Amino acid sequence: MITDMSQGRPAAILWRFTIPMLLSAVFQQLYNVADSVVAGRFVGEDALAAVGASFPITMIFMAVALGSNTGCSVIISQLFGAKETARMKTAVSTSVIAILALSALLTAGGFLFCEPLMRLLGTPENVFADSQLYLNVYIGGLTFLFLYNICTGVFTALGDSRTPLYFLIGSSISNILLDIFFVVWLKMGVAGVAWATFAAQGAASVLAFLTLLHRIKQLRSTEPYAKFSAEMLVQVTIVAIPSILQQCFVSVGNLFVQSAVNSYGSAVVAGFSACQKLNTFAVTCMTTLSNGVSSFTAQNLGADKKERISEGFRAGTLLGILVCVPFFLFYFFFGRTAMGLFLDESSAAAIQAGVDYMHIVTPFYFIVTIKVMCDGVLRGGS
Repeated sequence: MITDMSQGRPAAILWRFTIPMLLSAVFQQLYNVADSVVAGRFVGEDALAAVGASFPITMIFMAVALGSNTGCSVIISQLFGAKETARMKTAVSTSVIAILALSALLTAGGFLFCEPLMRLLGTPENVFADSQLYLNVYIGGLTFLFLYNICTGVFTALGDSRTPLYFLIGSSISNILLDIFFVVWLKMGVAGVAWATFAAQGAASVLAFLTLLHRIKQLRSTEPYAKFSAEMLVQVTIVAIPSILQQCFVSVGNLFVQSAVNSYGSAVVAGFSACQKLNTFAVTCMTTLSNGVSSFTAQNLGADKKERISEGFRAGTLLGILVCVPFFLFYFFFGRTAMGLFLDESSAAAIQAGVDYMHIVTPFYFIVTIKVMCDGVLRGGS
């Protein structure tokens, strides 16, 4: 459902728009968490460490995908708000073509450089082979990852936060079922975890793309539009690059952290891996709400209704704080229970490492929430 967010009461519109986005983020993170839960519970501590050791590298690719999502979403939101349908369609097709080319380049680079990078990070030898296997399958599915994120960015820009939710519900459920099938029944170990994610993400991205094509055809324009525009690509890139760099800086920082963690052995790597999944779950929910604020800001800026932006910021910040509180309470006071999702009591050292990590990190969630909402307004106004 396409929504014009330049009309109606800002707080009510923003809340209706962002809650499905939040649910989408929850389901998106569910299958990431499911990979680690299945690996840790049904394969063992080393399998969880193997999946976790590759996580900072996968987050670099994710940072590029999410930054590209932001770039196209902001520009398309502004054009949609300004009712420039033909140029908006050009922005959509240009973004899709560019992201497919970029994903091909990153796939080739990933296969060439990820193994040396894992060596450089000091990945423990007892988990190196499984970690490399997981990472290679992940890299093979980068095109699906990037295509899905661009489609989600376009849906969000058009005020449709429900369609991505439906795809993510289906993808998450299928990924969990495939995890169980490949790992528990077929005993494929870490390879089963990787291929389950590949299959679920691939199906979701193809269906999202087909739905996007149908949705764009329904938007009538009175003039023809170019399928690719270098000028439009520059506009999208100008917005996307700061977001990509911002998230890449965090991801590169995580590489240094992972290198330090790897030096303590696979038990600590396993505990850190579980915490990273939990932490990413919380932070992704906050940044997803921030993306909703971006689309709200961009549409109202395109419609020349700047006075609505500050009210949208306040509503988004309040919703972010409300989402932040339960994550903090659960992780900080019930950290051992949270770690128990991934590991049993035989992994005492890994569990304790995770509990210590959450006691340090989670109090900062409130500051992060306010910060990402500010980012959302600034991106939408770019």
